[in-house]
Amino acid sequence: MDQFSTPRQADILAMARAQGKVSVDELAARFEVSPQTIRKDLNELCDRKLMTRVHGGAVIASGVENVAYEARRFISQPEKRAIGEAAARLIPNNASLFINVGTTTEEVARALMQHEGLLVITNNLNVATLLYRQPKIEVVVAGGPVRRADGALIGSTTVDFIKQFKVDYAVIGASAIDEDGALLDFDIREVRVSRAIIDNARQVMLVADRLKLERAAPIRIGHLSEVDVFVTDELASPALRTLCKTDAVELVEVGLQE
Repeated sequence: MDQFSTPRQADILAMARAQGKVSVDELAARFEVSPQTIRKDLNELCDRKLMTRVHGGAVIASGVENVAYEARRFISQPEKRAIGEAAARLIPNNASLFINVGTTTEEVARALMQHEGLLVITNNLNVATLLYRQPKIEVVVAGGPVRRADGALIGSTTVDFIKQFKVDYAVIGASAIDEDGALLDFDIREVRVSRAIIDNARQVMLVADRLKLERAAPIRIGHLSEVDVFVTDELASPALRTLCKTDAVELVEVGLQE
C-alpha cells in the first residue's frame, strides 16, 4: 500500500489536504474506529513527515510545496485572529505600511479596518478587498501578474513597484521559521517581493503562529534579526527566544484566545 499501513491513512491525508487540519474526534467518527486507532494513524503519518501533530489532531506537513491557500485559512484560525488584533494595536493611525501575502497578514488587515489615515500598499488582493471600502484608509495595490491560487501579485514588476515607496511599517508573514532564525517561503517570486518590502520599511513586523516553527520551506526570505517586532501566539523555542533578546526583537505573545 505504498507508504500507508491502511487505506484509511490515505483518506486521512486527502482530507487534511482539502481542509488544512483534521481532528482525532472527527476522524474517529468518520471511520468508525477508536480515537486511539486514529492517533496511531496520525503518528505514523507524522513519522513519515507527511503530517504534523497539533492539539487535538494534525495538519499537513510542508517542505517543498505549501498547503493550499484556502486550507491554510482553517489552520490555527483563532491564533491568527488574535495575532492580527495584537499587531493592529501596535500600528498607529496616520501611518503608512506594506502588507504582504498570507492568511495571518490578512487578519492584521481585518483588524485595521477601524483605523484612520492609513496608507496601505499591498501585493495581496485579499487585503485590498478587505480595506478598499474603508473611507479613512487609502489602499494602493502593487502591479504585476496575479497568482491565481491566492490572489498574490508577484514578480519583477511587483518588486519594482514596491521599491518606489518608503513606509513606516512592513507587516510580513513567513511560511516557516527555522531554529536558526531564518524566515522561509516556497516561491522565489514571492520571496523577492517580501525582500523588497523589508528593505523599504522603517519598521518590520513579523506575524506568524507557532506552527510556523514546526514547518519547513526551501527559500530564504531573511532572518529574524531583521525584524523589529515579532507577534505570535506562543514562542516555544528557547533558541529563538534568545535570538529575540540578542537582536532586540520585540516579542509579543498573545496566547490562545478562547
